[in-house]
Amino acid sequence: VQLVESGGGLVQTGGSLRLSCAASGSISSINAMGWYRQAPGKQRELVASITSRGSTNYADSVKGRFTISRDNAKNTVYLQMNSLNPEDTAVYLCNANILVYGLQRWYWGQGTQVTVSS
Repeated sequence: VQLVESGGGLVQTGGSLRLSCAASGSISSINAMGWYRQAPGKQRELVASITSRGSTNYADSVKGRFTISRDNAKNTVYLQMNSLNPEDTAVYLCNANILVYGLQRWYWGQGTQVTVSS
């Protein structure tokens, strides 16, 4: 199983980016999916998560600015990020709870860099 993120890049303060994360491989089903971020010298933190039924959860710092969604048919999770500011600069990683050959476990992507300039 692989998770591949895309959509990161450099954007100015106030700008927007949309991240995508596609899961591939011998997938039976995907439960929760989420986005984390890690800035230099800081701990990895949860940004947003979404269940298989679409229930969402957000970090307080991104509420009202970021939106997580998923396309179950494509095994893909998205993160729409609006009103970006320099504090959002980090490597963004997706994860997913995936059932593979009867074993349920968490998988991680490699990450995509988001840089917000002031």
